[in-house]
Amino acid sequence: MALGFFSRLKQGLSRSTQKLSSVFTKRKLDEAALEDLEEHLIAADLGPEVAERVIESFRSTRFGAEVTDEEIRQTLAEEIARVLTPVAIPFEPNPDLKPHVVLMVGVNGTGKTTTIGKMGRYFSEQGKKVIMVAGDTFRAAAVEQLQVWGERTGVPVIAGKPQADAAGLAFEALQRGKKEGADLLLIDTAGRLHNKGALMEELAKIIRVMKKFDETAPHSVILVLDATTGQNAIEQVRVFRELVNVTGLVVTKLDGSARGGIVVALADKFKLPIHAVGVGEKAEDLRPFSAQEFARGLVGKTEISTTTDEETAVPSDSR
Repeated sequence: MALGFFSRLKQGLSRSTQKLSSVFTKRKLDEAALEDLEEHLIAADLGPEVAERVIESFRSTRFGAEVTDEEIRQTLAEEIARVLTPVAIPFEPNPDLKPHVVLMVGVNGTGKTTTIGKMGRYFSEQGKKVIMVAGDTFRAAAVEQLQVWGERTGVPVIAGKPQADAAGLAFEALQRGKKEGADLLLIDTAGRLHNKGALMEELAKIIRVMKKFDETAPHSVILVLDATTGQNAIEQVRVFRELVNVTGLVVTKLDGSARGGIVVALADKFKLPIHAVGVGEKAEDLRPFSAQEFARGLVGKTEISTTTDEETAVPSDSR
């Protein structure tokens, strides 16, 4: 029997849980134990601020007492869920915008192009008119990849010649989207972070050119992050927020990461909406972000809701 999405999420996060495994033992919570616990929380990429709050919670309520591994898991899961709940916000196109323009940004290799394809498929299946734009014109593989997604899903893809002007392509796509009454315009972009100046110039030009046609565009800027990069994801958020007004995050590759705790650190530090998380290559492997399920999966708790596995892929109206 195939595993459901949150079963796969929990399975993927098991590598992150292993980083905390020595924490989950029955012990007396003296100062040495709390220091050990804090070190393991930081090592698991939760970030020093979250780790400190968890330790203070234990210190104020259970200091000197013996606690079971289940009590530690429960307290940790509750604190993680508390951090994540405010940012667990599924992405939904604004029906008043025709089209709702989404600029997808992120460094190469994060799964940005695949995420666009998955989102395109999902919203197309929801009856929305979607157009995808192969704006990473410097990578032929990215253009081809998006075109394959378009062929699979019947979603039109606007692409230019190799190394075509991405801003001109975005402008053409926006014109077409307006003319055809599209609901959603998903624009891929380059991710050459090693050449920050050129990337900044290109993203600024795309936005500037689109605003000539629609001064409100882009309406969303979604940053795609690879969970396996750990703390480097924090630097990526910082850099892209300098370049553009990032409005939300998608975190991919949680199925292969021992650094799932980075999601907690990102939520705590930046407070940006986390729209969805990915645990694989298939279209159904991108789902809305659930704070409770993620928290339980990260600490290895077993109370994963069986009904959640049957929920629809990518964003949903339910919170």
